[in-house]
Amino acid sequence: MRDFSSDHSALALNTASLGHNLEGHGAGWSPERVIDACAERGFGAIVFWRREIGARSVEIGERARAAGLSVAGLCRTPFLVGTEAVDKVAVLNEAKASIDMAAGLGADVLTIVVGGVHPGTKGMAESLKIVADRVAEIAPYAAERGVRLALEPLNPVYAGNRSCLTTVRDAVDLCETVRAPNLGIAVDVYHVWWDTDLDAQLRRAGKDRIFGYHLCDWLADTRDVLLDRGMMGDGVADLKAIRASVEGAGYAGPCEVEIFSANNWWKRDPGGVLDVMVERFRTLC
Repeated sequence: MRDFSSDHSALALNTASLGHNLEGHGAGWSPERVIDACAERGFGAIVFWRREIGARSVEIGERARAAGLSVAGLCRTPFLVGTEAVDKVAVLNEAKASIDMAAGLGADVLTIVVGGVHPGTKGMAESLKIVADRVAEIAPYAAERGVRLALEPLNPVYAGNRSCLTTVRDAVDLCETVRAPNLGIAVDVYHVWWDTDLDAQLRRAGKDRIFGYHLCDWLADTRDVLLDRGMMGDGVADLKAIRASVEGAGYAGPCEVEIFSANNWWKRDPGGVLDVMVERFRTLC
């Protein structure tokens, strides 16, 4: 495992950790101010959300790199299945627009959160087939634009309305079905900490398919499964064991802190939140 105790340049900020991906939350810092704050603290990379970027993808990407940060990723495509994804043409067009935004930013990875159970179906199987078909349609376009696509399985509590993709096993299965060289997975502690098959599935994925690693913690007494994530060290996830599995499978990229915390961390001073991230990353992750 890499030693972060004296070098935290692998640390990346997902701007959602400051509340900026949801209207009405966070301190309202501009992308430029967030970039500068991360650079001052030695972060190596940053990940944005589409709502922050608008038509400024090229400008913001250049601004980040000028400050010494790489743009590790962009969140996210639209849902590909589920109640918000009934119009296939509209979904694919929006997905391609998100790919264009990632390319403009110079983002290495565009995250895919697939969406919930598709209308008219039950269970997961049919929805996952739709996901595979739609990912297969957008993957060549992403390859042309130099963008890698990362399927992010979510915790099973989201299976109905946010992600019918709930395990690393199913995510790797999808990669093997689609067989696009620019398609891989993102591994988020919040969504996989409970999975006793995680190590085996990560080794099955291998270094060529693990495109991202996301940090946070699962609070034992979670009050809101979407907006009550813990800062690293405040919950029950075995962070070092998970990273050992991720890195044991060959991943050596950024470690991206992504914390949705409407009633705690999003109410704090962003500078202080970033300072805590650095300290926890260097000592606990």
